[in-house]
Amino acid sequence: MAHFKYIGRTKKGERVEDVVEAADRAGAVRQIEAMGQIPVSITETTKTVKQGDGEKKRFNFELGFQRKSKMKMQELLLFSRELSDLVASGMTIGRALHTLSARKDTSAVGRIVETLRDEIIQGTSLSDALELYPETFSPLYVNLVRAGEASGNLPTSLEHICVHYERVQEARGKVIAALSYPLIVMVVGGLAVIGLMVSIVPKFANTFNDMGATLPAPTLALMAISNFITHYGLVLLVLIAGGVVLFKNWIKQGPGQRKWHQAVLRIPIMGAIVTANAYAHFARTLGTLLHNGVSVLPALGIVQKTLSNVVISEEIGKARERVTDGSSLSGPLAQGKIFPRLLIDMLAVGEETGDLAGSLQHITRRYDSELDRLVQTCTTILEPLLIVLVAIIIGGIAVALLLPVLTLTDSLHV
Repeated sequence: MAHFKYIGRTKKGERVEDVVEAADRAGAVRQIEAMGQIPVSITETTKTVKQGDGEKKRFNFELGFQRKSKMKMQELLLFSRELSDLVASGMTIGRALHTLSARKDTSAVGRIVETLRDEIIQGTSLSDALELYPETFSPLYVNLVRAGEASGNLPTSLEHICVHYERVQEARGKVIAALSYPLIVMVVGGLAVIGLMVSIVPKFANTFNDMGATLPAPTLALMAISNFITHYGLVLLVLIAGGVVLFKNWIKQGPGQRKWHQAVLRIPIMGAIVTANAYAHFARTLGTLLHNGVSVLPALGIVQKTLSNVVISEEIGKARERVTDGSSLSGPLAQGKIFPRLLIDMLAVGEETGDLAGSLQHITRRYDSELDRLVQTCTTILEPLLIVLVAIIIGGIAVALLLPVLTLTDSLHV
């Protein structure tokens, strides 16, 4: 198939410039006329619509006028669900995308849908068109669509995609919920302590100085901390913000990322939540891929890319290399000693019975339940612990402030 760049006119006389894919020039003319346009000039070119679109986006990005289009998770779920429902109702993929693009949405979703529609009109497959936006459509998404196209059962694959991402979003929400409450308590408690140090403690310090009282060691330490925060608080805040930025950059890639992910796995309760979520995601993603006809090796490669924890991801990569040598999946995973014995045994049963996808579904349910239990345990334990911690800190400040008062009162009685 060749590519033809053309200049044409719409029925309203508007100028159109685009690229079409056809076997020859006559086929390009027929395709242009089928879109309701009148061709003015046609020239064969080596550039595809995909390449042209990419150059346009790069140009806009470099100038800073337009960011590359990307869907948020909720937008991706809504788009996938609507596309799945339209295709399941009997629409062709091209007509379904045309229906979605008819809303004249000017957001990133609208731009992506319009580009996908144009690519389908040009004869590109949906899976190839989705690769235009790797930030939105993951390798898992693209490969599930490609498997559906190969099997002729695209509506089912789209439904599996929707179910998969809905469950992933649900699991992610559980983890965020487990982390949110402790963070909120720590932030509120920290603001309360800073407020005491900045506004209340200095007033007591001035009173004690006027009285000429001899202050006990805890009160002196509290006054010193308050004085430091009052005079150097902004500097300290800038240093903390800079440290957070440097730390985030350090854990994004390279050795820092691996060390951080290893440390996270060792944190009591929190590490168990991360691993349970990772095991459920591994089983869910691998099971979905196998159920849609993707073979084991490519499926493991996709799963490895979708896992957020580098340590677990690397272990899957090592297992994939061992599977390449002809081993079963359960054996290579067991050698790494990262995956739990229960998961390995359930995989082994699936391999023995020839129903690996079914075993992965059971594993997913098992670790989804484990994730629910751990999240509940985390919130149940952390809630009183954090409240007690904040109470101890604020109570310690109050005691340090009251000690000189009690000392003076005792001396007056004497």
